[in-house]
Amino acid sequence: MAQHVAQPTATTPVAPAKLPLTAIAPWAVFFGILMLVLLYFVGAEQGATSVISGADVHEWVHDGRHLLGFPCH
Repeated sequence: MAQHVAQPTATTPVAPAKLPLTAIAPWAVFFGILMLVLLYFVGAEQGATSVISGADVHEWVHDGRHLLGFPCH
């Protein structure tokens, strides 16, 4: 029974495609604003600075608030 062994072949390295900054910038701005809004709702949406009245948002993000180290009690 003959065994076939794969022989290494010479290959040229492939360079990754360059992605222009103008293609990334709108997405970076969008996700940056989204993260700031989420950080506001988790960290500061309660009491006098509350945008949404009531305690609903506070209750929805309560565990995340404790996980990130924000005081809320």
